Amino acid sequence: MTLSYQNTVAETVAHDYRTAAIFEKYGIDFCCHGKISIDEACEKRHIMTEEVMRELKTLAESNSSCFNYSALPLGVLADHIEEKHHRYVEEKTPVIQRYLDKVCKVHGGHHPELHAINQLFQASAAELAQHMKKEELILFPRIRKLEGLTREPIETNAIQPGVLQLPIDMMMHEHAVEGDRFKTIEELTHHYQPPADACNTFKVTYALLQEFENNLHLHIHLENNILFPKAIEMENSLLN
Repeated sequence: MTLSYQNTVAETVAHDYRTAAIFEKYGIDFCCHGKISIDEACEKRHIMTEEVMRELKTLAESNSSCFNYSALPLGVLADHIEEKHHRYVEEKTPVIQRYLDKVCKVHGGHHPELHAINQLFQASAAELAQHMKKEELILFPRIRKLEGLTREPIETNAIQPGVLQLPIDMMMHEHAVEGDRFKTIEELTHHYQPPADACNTFKVTYALLQEFENNLHLHIHLENNILFPKAIEMENSLLN
């Protein structure tokens, strides 16, 4: 891909995931709201486009390699998302919940924002659990099934329109909800900077929340910007 300020943020990260760190540095959303050009994203954040482009080009010219998720077969990418990201959410959610409950009891009186953060994370945990089950039991099996159909002749009307588009639309809406929820958490934590009186548990809680959000960004990016568009393209090809 030729790097240009007219490229969308999403396609830039899809081409080279290392660029995500640059966009995150400048507070540019690359997962849920990455369908706008780099120039427009910079304008919205009141950032000089040339400054961001200079860093992106320096990265592109470096010799370090990056993993190309776009090259993975759709079924393999779906497997990776389940094994890497779904399992991560399942593993870390109860840990973070315990830490949040503890810091709320100890520090909630002086830091009432902790109670709001806890409520937001509890809501996110519940929604993500349902969201991932819908992907694992409904959407991802459909993607794998259609991918199998691309390797053999199929009969007319073998698939019905919308078999992927409808659930994908729902998943993307839910991604946007979670992205906004974590944006609020980030604001309440002052970008995960613990206060001066924070104990070690307090600090670890914020570090875990930041790690969780970073993992969620990659999780959503892989689906919104790579898996889902390629799946829709495959569905349309089969329908035609």
